[in-house]
Amino acid sequence: MVVDDHPMWRDGVARDLTEAGYEVTAAVGEGAQALRVVAAARPDVVVLDLQLPDLSGVEVIRGLVGAVPQVRILMLSASGEQQDVLDAVKAGATGYLIKSAGRAEFLDAVRRTAEGEAVFTAGLAGLVLGEYRRLAASPADKPLLTARETEVLRLVAKGLSYRQVAERLVVSHRTVQNHVQNTLGKLQLHNRTALVRYALENGLD
Repeated sequence: MVVDDHPMWRDGVARDLTEAGYEVTAAVGEGAQALRVVAAARPDVVVLDLQLPDLSGVEVIRGLVGAVPQVRILMLSASGEQQDVLDAVKAGATGYLIKSAGRAEFLDAVRRTAEGEAVFTAGLAGLVLGEYRRLAASPADKPLLTARETEVLRLVAKGLSYRQVAERLVVSHRTVQNHVQNTLGKLQLHNRTALVRYALENGLD
């Protein structure tokens, strides 16, 4: 589903997605409209503009996640301001891409978002991680992760795919998957998005 109040941009994004083989179940221009149709549209991924005329991006994110908990939200915004990125991630966005991204980068971001990866325009992940590190509470009561689990989590939070993490650490793809599953279990989280959010909130950069 595409949510953007600029018709030419919205139509262009929907067209790019369709040409790439995705089914666009809805394309709307307002946040309230998105919240009305999302339950029927049942999208796997929502490409959402941050600045909408009626509701804030944060309100729309929370509403979308509330209506379809498994939905993954990729912000596509003209704003690269740290607070905007931070607010979107805290509300439940899976990733954040600046509108200056090229078509190939955008389609790759959609694919990775659909697979559950956290995708950020280069540099934004570092901003978010840095802010969360500054705000992070004492780690005294947090579950103890091994050094390798922490290392894998840190790379996943930066937006690397499991394959990229495996190449970086010179281990197998299966080993990375096992580390992620072990970490999810220890932290009592349910998916990769929640894992990334944990990493951000606890300053694991």
